[in-house]
Amino acid sequence: MIAEDWIKQCARTDHYRYSRHADRERQNDGLSLAEVEQALASGRIIEHYLDTGRGESCLLAGFTDAGKPIHAVCAAMEDWLVIVTVYIPTPPKFKNPYERG
Repeated sequence: MIAEDWIKQCARTDHYRYSRHADRERQNDGLSLAEVEQALASGRIIEHYLDTGRGESCLLAGFTDAGKPIHAVCAAMEDWLVIVTVYIPTPPKFKNPYERG
């Protein structure tokens, strides 16, 4: 199971990669690389997905230093953290960064 401590360690040591989809979504939401890194470093896993067709992943909710909420779906590829997608959680899909709508 993917652990928060491992995600934070990967963020601190630049041991992560973006999928093409995640990088497009990051840009669509106007998120900088630094903001996503801040969210990974401060994040909390709110959902685990055992197998979505590509293996285990999880949904992490974190915040930038300025308090902006960010969600990242994270997976592992060998010993690398892979950011599958990243976005700003908004209604109606989410009531708040930790609860679905």
